[in-house]
Amino acid sequence: MSQPVPPPKSPRSLRELLRRPGMIRSFGAHDVFTALLMEQAGVELLFLGGFGASASLLGLPDLNFLSAAEMAGAVRRMAGRVSVPVIADGDAGHGDLVHVQHTVRLFESAGAAGILLEDQASPKRCGHFSGKQLVSPEEMTLRLRAALEARRDPDFVLVARTDARESLGIDEAIRRANQYLETGADIAFIEAPESLSELERVPGEVRGPVLVNLLVGGKTPILPAERLEGMGYKIAVAPIESLLVTARAVQGLCAAFLEGGRLDQLGPERMASFQEVKEALGLDGYLGVRERLL
Repeated sequence: MSQPVPPPKSPRSLRELLRRPGMIRSFGAHDVFTALLMEQAGVELLFLGGFGASASLLGLPDLNFLSAAEMAGAVRRMAGRVSVPVIADGDAGHGDLVHVQHTVRLFESAGAAGILLEDQASPKRCGHFSGKQLVSPEEMTLRLRAALEARRDPDFVLVARTDARESLGIDEAIRRANQYLETGADIAFIEAPESLSELERVPGEVRGPVLVNLLVGGKTPILPAERLEGMGYKIAVAPIESLLVTARAVQGLCAAFLEGGRLDQLGPERMASFQEVKEALGLDGYLGVRERLL
């Protein structure tokens, strides 16, 4: 009988994944149970985003309510339970350059394989919200240099996000992405391209690996993964869709019980069985510890 919890993947395993040909299809997981189910479904890379974490942990929108320490706690719980790499959302670094370094060290110590940092001014907001404010590209470059200096493992991955598209246009967003890669970021992320032509331009003009964010209901057109891979994207992330699906499922669950008075007739397409959940959680592995050690 095997150990119930596999060891977490190191940043090196994420580097190896990024070196593989083809595009990585990734998800944002809003809590640990969701992350576990995603890993069991075959997802090879997970993101812990600020939107999902803020909603899950605090029941609040993505408006900078989570502290670096609270986010690091969420990282520790997730990275400690799954074996696939986790990239964690560091927002704008939670303060000045010393706070950027503190955030990097917190996340790395918590087991993250990488961190995402953005060029918004504090307080930041979700990338698909309006009214975002930016720091200068020079200030973002300092954030990235601070992060690179702070990381202990050189394989720890740095994702640089720019939110310049909304207020400064796609040309400036592409220029910033290239500047951030030249500074030492490993992956560039231009948030919220607003058309098919912009989606096509990004991987063609950004000189390095590029991530695309596929938020259903957001500003970016949703394209099939195969088409995005053909354009040259390295990672495609469905950032908060697990949260959106969960919201509708829980609303339906409440309506079924409050209106119908019973839940045993929902059927397997709407509700997992108790046995399936026990298996997903690895219950038998935990119950078998004494037997294994005898």
